[in-house]
Amino acid sequence: MKSTAYRYVIAAVRVAVAVLIVAAIVAQLDRSVGNWQKSGLSVAFGITNFFSFFTIESNVATVVVLLIGAIYTFAKRNDPHWYTVFRVIVVTYMGVTGIVYNLLLRGVELPQGTTVVWSNEVLHVVACAYLVLDWFIAPGRTPLTWRTLRAIVIFPIVWAIYTLVRAPFTVGDNHGKAWYPYPFLNPALANEGYFSVAFYVVLIAGVVCAVGAGAIWVSRRKSVTTV
Repeated sequence: MKSTAYRYVIAAVRVAVAVLIVAAIVAQLDRSVGNWQKSGLSVAFGITNFFSFFTIESNVATVVVLLIGAIYTFAKRNDPHWYTVFRVIVVTYMGVTGIVYNLLLRGVELPQGTTVVWSNEVLHVVACAYLVLDWFIAPGRTPLTWRTLRAIVIFPIVWAIYTLVRAPFTVGDNHGKAWYPYPFLNPALANEGYFSVAFYVVLIAGVVCAVGAGAIWVSRRKSVTTV
């Protein structure tokens, strides 16, 4: 049984991290809007690009997961199945975000504009690390079946198709260049063009499956319940 004090600490930390993530997203968006206005790019179009980043989408989902989780933790209730599935999906995406960023993108200026350093670290490191840790230590988690892995892979597949189909028809600057959220998805920057892009897509798909399977395995090994 988890003590009342422990539950309150977890809930409070969840709320605090959610607020931090929101602040990081707003800070980067504000910086980007200023850059778009100075360069003459459409702010509405820029915002669409901004929220097309897998990182931003995963962090927005993380805010939702943490706030809902805080409510269940305060109430001393085990997580309902739908929430546990949603939670493991987002945990997987944030784990992959942290891995991909630190292996492929650290030090690369991303096309959302001049990067806000602290915001970048929160969205790619702090939030990712906390959500994965939360999966291990927060009360209320219940076991998941291996079929949950199918739910985990749906969004990345849809996102990859959306990104690769949309990018050639989308501009990210005044030079009319196609806009890709991440350089490894841009065939114009790869030696082997779309073959290189396909390699990275398959590689990241493998990472998604591996991280998702690991998270499911953790849930089956030991449930962190409140009762």
